[in-house]
Amino acid sequence: MKLIDIRTTQNVTISYELAGLRDRILASLLDWLILGVGMSILSLMLSLSLSSFPDFLYVALVLVNVLVFFFYTLIMEVMNNGQSVGKLALRIKVMKLDGQQLTFFDYLLRWAFRIVDIWFTVGTIGSVLLTSTDHGQRLGGLVSNSTVVKLNPQLSVSLADILKINTKDNYKPKHPAIRSFRESDMLLIKQTLDRHHQYKNEAHGHAISELATIVAAKLNIEGDIPNKEQFLKTLIKDYIVLTR
Repeated sequence: MKLIDIRTTQNVTISYELAGLRDRILASLLDWLILGVGMSILSLMLSLSLSSFPDFLYVALVLVNVLVFFFYTLIMEVMNNGQSVGKLALRIKVMKLDGQQLTFFDYLLRWAFRIVDIWFTVGTIGSVLLTSTDHGQRLGGLVSNSTVVKLNPQLSVSLADILKINTKDNYKPKHPAIRSFRESDMLLIKQTLDRHHQYKNEAHGHAISELATIVAAKLNIEGDIPNKEQFLKTLIKDYIVLTR
């Protein structure tokens, strides 16, 4: 499992799992399937209605069909913040390595280099680069400083932490409502704590404070939290006990 650290604009580093070759191929196949079905339906409609269509309208519909085929990925990623339908289904997303928002030009670069990465080489160059580069980037990713990451990584907790908790018999959760959170939410909390321990600076301290405030509000916890770091650690313990 390859991980990548992405530093946000608030100078806080978050770890993401890189999308593997398998996930990206499956996402592409799903996109091709959707394109194929959609274009087949449109072609059938054109053939059935050919006699009733004026020539100029028929040409326009054919042109639309061709444009959708070539620009589908670009349009979907621009409109859906880095996700085509296939990426959305596989829970993966295009992200910049520096944590910045991708611009239209970034998406355009990724799309343009698909000609070399995928179309002209039947995916050979793209596959080789994805498996050999540190950040899982094909040419389009290298020139746009972007890659594809997973949005639903598994919750990672050390064995020592789990053994310390044991069961509900010897540990009573203090915040039962935390059970409604997702594993990805808990992973973010743990990663924020880990980064704070690793890099003792004002930015990560501020991230701890903000995260504790947001989580407390979602759990309907009123009043000031004196030790926000300990509060987040307690939530992780509660979550493990309640969901194990």
